[in-house]
Amino acid sequence: MASVQMGSRGGRGGIVGINVTPFVDITLVLLIIMMVSSTYIVSQSLKVELPKTATSDESVSRTYVVSVAAEGKLSFNDEPVTVQALQERLRAASKSEDVNLVIAADRKAYHEQVVEVIDTAKLAGVTKFAINVQRSK
Repeated sequence: MASVQMGSRGGRGGIVGINVTPFVDITLVLLIIMMVSSTYIVSQSLKVELPKTATSDESVSRTYVVSVAAEGKLSFNDEPVTVQALQERLRAASKSEDVNLVIAADRKAYHEQVVEVIDTAKLAGVTKFAINVQRSK
């Protein structure tokens, strides 16, 4: 542990040195653990060329954003649209790919408008959607 120096009167003095052996042991063990785990991570990130097949279950997924402004105007991926045009675009997209829809509504937009967008999306065949929100501080 710590070595103690005896004073001239026979009493105990201050600490002369600290035994750092346990600290070095723990540091070396942590270093070995880090080295072993880092080589495992590197071996997992090797580039692999996957085999090719004649048939595959490849499903394409695409995310679209519908914005609802405070005054009720709709936009589909930053392009102004009507409810009918939105339904047509979503129906066309859901035929060829898996559609994820994000609804970004202004906080002053009416609830009815957001429900209308959700209903339009469901009628167009969209099953996955989320509502974009901002985290409060």
